[in-house]
Amino acid sequence: MPVSAAYHPEPAFFDLGPEFGDAVRSAVFPEHRLRFRNDRAAADVGLADLNGDEWIAHFGRFEPLPCQPGPIAMRYHGHQFRTYNPDLGDGRGFLAAQMRDASGRLLDLGTKGSGQTPWSRAGDGRLTLKGGVREVLAAALLEARGVPTSRALTLIETGEALERGDEPSPTRSAVLVRLQHSHIRFGTFQRAAFFGRADQIETLVEHVRALYHPTVAAGDAPGLLWAIVAASARLTARWIAAGFVHGVLNTDNLNVTGESFDYGPWRFLPFYDPGFTAAYFDHSGLYAFARQPEAVFWNLTQLAGCLKLVADAEPLTQALNGFGPAYIAELRAAFLDRLGVKSLGEAADQRLLDTALALLREGGEALGWEPLFHDWFTGFSSSARALAGPRGKLYQGEAFDAFRFALFEHEPDRPERLEHPVFSGSPEDLLIDEVEAIWAGIDKDDDWSLFEAKLARIEVLRQAHA
Repeated sequence: MPVSAAYHPEPAFFDLGPEFGDAVRSAVFPEHRLRFRNDRAAADVGLADLNGDEWIAHFGRFEPLPCQPGPIAMRYHGHQFRTYNPDLGDGRGFLAAQMRDASGRLLDLGTKGSGQTPWSRAGDGRLTLKGGVREVLAAALLEARGVPTSRALTLIETGEALERGDEPSPTRSAVLVRLQHSHIRFGTFQRAAFFGRADQIETLVEHVRALYHPTVAAGDAPGLLWAIVAASARLTARWIAAGFVHGVLNTDNLNVTGESFDYGPWRFLPFYDPGFTAAYFDHSGLYAFARQPEAVFWNLTQLAGCLKLVADAEPLTQALNGFGPAYIAELRAAFLDRLGVKSLGEAADQRLLDTALALLREGGEALGWEPLFHDWFTGFSSSARALAGPRGKLYQGEAFDAFRFALFEHEPDRPERLEHPVFSGSPEDLLIDEVEAIWAGIDKDDDWSLFEAKLARIEVLRQAHA
């Protein structure tokens, strides 16, 4: 391949050895039909110069990129709906490569649907095309809404007919490649702790500290836990501000860099509903919208339990106790970002958060979730637009007056962004009915126009808020 000067390979996880992952081969697919290619993400790691054949070679057949050793299925365990499962691991994906981006961050290329591995159990190691389409869409909108997230690099349809129990079958197949800061999960530590391997915990602590949290001192496991707590608090707050429900917050779906990834039964809120769930199988509402902070904190306590093999309990507990304050501070910051205003200090920022949530609660289905952030972006600067808009009649009463007072206290942050045409249109959302309509066009008529148009609009949204 024509190696770009921006391509800087560094397969660091591969150097940890066979106790942390297994060398694997990709499945051999009957077809390779490119359905999505993210050249903006590819440019960040020096891969945008690949031509069509090279792209399929590396991301459809998984021929190793230069200076990369070949795929590895990562080993990990995890709590699934708080039941421990020691039989997990990369069962339908693998770590394909690692490289530095322009800012020096180490990024992974990870796969989904690339075939069976030693950890597939009874699974076929494949991904449905619908699942791949949903992940591309979710990652794109989350990035546009300011959530730390993996990015879909590519989606390739692979020409197999898959049988699934939870959707009409046979259904089409695909392989997806995602780009993210790390695929090291809380469950990676859990596996080492399960086998009582303090040496592996120490190896992971140093690996994660050096590569992802370099301000933490060598050997400082409580310091590393605090860094992961802080990153996880930021992620959780950004989910809430984005109105996002991940759906499956198991310990194998949270990573050490605080990035959202592995999008399965996700949903965006249609309107404020604390008990809104994404997964049809989440019968108890364990991972409901408003319970996501609790779920993330519970998972952090499992990570802390693993670190007790190499650190004292008291400083680990102190690190865990920092989650609540960090989450509230991050939630204030996330709402300020979504509303496009500057911080005025803790008390005023908290007042804005409280009144925004109160208005969203009172507005309910009539107001929705996303329209408030669209209508009142940059605060006072949006008054005429919001009050004259289609929801203008909803903006009245005590709850609205309190919100408006709190909002107008805050100075607009780059109000020139309102000049972007996106703010003269409708809010850009991604509710389940639209997702199903996008898929229906693909499934019935192989019509990708709605999918491509949606991604184009999301990209415009991202640029408008940048």
